[in-house]
Amino acid sequence: MEQEASQTVTTIEQFTHYHQSAFLQREVRIDVYTPSDYAENNKTYPIVYFNDGQDMEAVRLVSTLEELMDKEEIPPIIVAAIHANHDRIHEYGTSRQADYKGRGGRADLYSRFVMEELLCFTQQHYRIAPELDKRIFAGFSLGGLMAFDLVWNNAAHFGKVGVFSGSFWWRSAPVPPHDPDAHRIMHDILYQSRKQDGLKFWLQTGTEDEKEDRNNNGVIDSIDDTLDIIRALRHLGYEQQDVHYVEVGGGHHHPKTWGLVLPDFLKWCLN
Repeated sequence: MEQEASQTVTTIEQFTHYHQSAFLQREVRIDVYTPSDYAENNKTYPIVYFNDGQDMEAVRLVSTLEELMDKEEIPPIIVAAIHANHDRIHEYGTSRQADYKGRGGRADLYSRFVMEELLCFTQQHYRIAPELDKRIFAGFSLGGLMAFDLVWNNAAHFGKVGVFSGSFWWRSAPVPPHDPDAHRIMHDILYQSRKQDGLKFWLQTGTEDEKEDRNNNGVIDSIDDTLDIIRALRHLGYEQQDVHYVEVGGGHHHPKTWGLVLPDFLKWCLN
């Protein structure tokens, strides 16, 4: 009787690094995930950087990577997950300016940490594919806004960005009653910018992300804000194939929902 061939199961190896950042003036924990056979070859790999690296267990990163790689739905990749700390509300945001309450005032320093420290570290210690479309940055909520801002300002270093329930409501001034969609920082940046050739965008919201509807149009603000980002991108000249939008019916502003759509994101950015 013939024996069935045993299925190879991909395992993920985690390496934890602690980097003393000159820009952030703190120690930053970076978890790097590689396929377990990474050391056995000389190949280069796509890399996905994630803000809020402390949430990787909650979004089931490892089991998702293993399942997708075993089914050959994505190629082997490296993930670098950057942990936030109690200064998250100040380190994440838009590098151009803080919001009107002063939150995000260190986002420019966080951007410099990523571009001048983190990228140098990962490129020195890991075999990263040189193609821009294999260099991706992603984040959740405020970390998603930070990821979008980072990629937009550094299109020479990244090819794709993923935003899960992004905080695109981030404002330079309070909401004016006569124009409830005014002063959104990232939207204003886009409308004042030119198209960054080659970039691609993956954006996600959940229909239960929140309850607020500031303009009373029957659509919650998180969805409105994300759809308006897409309109701004289309205004700049991006085509339909450049922007992938996922709206999760019943989805919440929570790692459980983000974990459910993580496979969609990884398959989008790696295929």
